[in-house]
Amino acid sequence: LPGPPFTHQQTPRKMVYYGQTSCEQDTERYLDVVKYVFSCYKKEVPLVINTMGWVKGEGLLLLIDIIRLLSPSHVVQMDMCDWKAMPPLTPEHVHFSAGLHTKGKQQSKCKQLGAGGMENWKYSEGEEDLSAPQHKLLYVHPEFPRAGVAGEARVHSGILRDMSILGYLGHLQSPDIGAVLPLHSLVPYQVPFNAVALRVIHTDVAPSNIMYAVNASWVGLCCIPEEVRCQTNGPVLLTQTPVCDCLGFGIVRGVDMEKKLYHILTPVPPENLRLVNCLLLGNIAIPNCVLVGQQGIEGEIPYVTSDYNYSI
Repeated sequence: LPGPPFTHQQTPRKMVYYGQTSCEQDTERYLDVVKYVFSCYKKEVPLVINTMGWVKGEGLLLLIDIIRLLSPSHVVQMDMCDWKAMPPLTPEHVHFSAGLHTKGKQQSKCKQLGAGGMENWKYSEGEEDLSAPQHKLLYVHPEFPRAGVAGEARVHSGILRDMSILGYLGHLQSPDIGAVLPLHSLVPYQVPFNAVALRVIHTDVAPSNIMYAVNASWVGLCCIPEEVRCQTNGPVLLTQTPVCDCLGFGIVRGVDMEKKLYHILTPVPPENLRLVNCLLLGNIAIPNCVLVGQQGIEGEIPYVTSDYNYSI
């Protein structure tokens, strides 16, 4: 858990490609993804759930949804000095608070005799509620400087994300220690248009422009349960974003419009690639250094320009 993620990448047991660095635009699909991945958990080993750092406004409500849905045994909450925006996430608070997409339990007030006039809260549906959260809250007050200071996390997360992508692409290289081969010298897989369905997750793209969007992009290699059927040789376009297994990632390094083929670089092994029947394109960019730092390029680099008018 503690080390930099790009140094110890492993193939997940279950993975979904969400396709965005933040879930603000589609929190419902985010929760659907969380539930889908969690359904694979068989409870044979302890599970650590690393939640997001978005804990204000709707982010806090979404966190309450996640705690309610996943019923953890322990919740570790880190605080920072003089910050009262986030209440302690006690079982009672989670039980009674409305989340973003789930409702809190209604509470009714009733006076308990012999309690010295103190009012005691009880559940409106009987004395006990078995669905009430039972987690233990571990509340941590970090004392190291700058704990919880906002502003730097986004920059750092962008750098770490680029490092993770570069580490993943490193699996394309030969295990023998030697010169690192530039991506344009590696042989890509050829994938017929009608063999995989296509979907852009984060925005609407006109079908006539879909190949411009897909070319030179980072894609999730996914498996949808439906069989991909196409009457023509053209691309198969999905109308909705599926919540489905993602088997790995790749770069569409070229699109052959004459032969109707995608050219894809990926380190996913062939036995897993046979299961891939869907390409999901999200809002995750290929690191700049992949485009501008390749060796052996002469002349203009596609999608990269140095002759740019900054006054535009």
